[in-house]
Amino acid sequence: MKIVVIGGTGLIGGKVVAKLAGRGHEAVAAAPGTGVDTLTGEGLDAALAGARVVVDVSNSPSFEESAVLEFFTTSTRNLLAAEAAAGVSHHLALSIVGIDGLPGNGYFRAKAAQERLITQGAVPYSIVRATQFYEFVRGIADAATEGDLVRVPPVLFQPMAAEDVAEAVAGAAGAAPLKGVVEVAGPERFRFDELVARALRAWHDPREVVPDPHARYFGSELAERSLVPDEGRARTAAIRFDDWLRASP
Repeated sequence: MKIVVIGGTGLIGGKVVAKLAGRGHEAVAAAPGTGVDTLTGEGLDAALAGARVVVDVSNSPSFEESAVLEFFTTSTRNLLAAEAAAGVSHHLALSIVGIDGLPGNGYFRAKAAQERLITQGAVPYSIVRATQFYEFVRGIADAATEGDLVRVPPVLFQPMAAEDVAEAVAGAAGAAPLKGVVEVAGPERFRFDELVARALRAWHDPREVVPDPHARYFGSELAERSLVPDEGRARTAAIRFDDWLRASP
């Protein structure tokens, strides 16, 4: 079947397109670079013609609070309207584990608003919530750096590989709409600061990681379980962190 992947040229989207094509679907990558702009609606009707499923793994080009809220709400409204007009029977969105518990985080708040629009909409849906990605660890360390110190809260952290995120999304896209949420998380649980320190050592990065309970994660202080799923709730991904580290550049 025809499946349109919004954000289909990005880190997750490119992998999702490849996995869907490998399963025999007509997978179409839709992004500004391919002439599809969900903020303005440009190219949406043409891209969605004949599609049965739309997968939204797009991301905001800005992380400023008002801009990211505007991106996710406007693009989702435009997508859902175009899907209804095109007769799309399944809308799937990638979201984040823990967004309900961090109302002070502007990005999480925007993703929660996106989820509300989807659940209140007319198109049958699935929401796949994933934990943070291994691929984000270097950027997290950079954002938390003060001089030669990296301040990271010593809370629970259960990240996963982008490859496994894409596998979960592709699997859900080929199935019937859940009309609900599924969560997926990495196979191992760490202390956030310990994982960042492990990665920096593997990359021969001399920065020192300092556990700081008040260190903010993109604007928010974290509780012990802010970034991990409830016990027994999430499906477990396959790729372990050390295996990913060995294979990463």
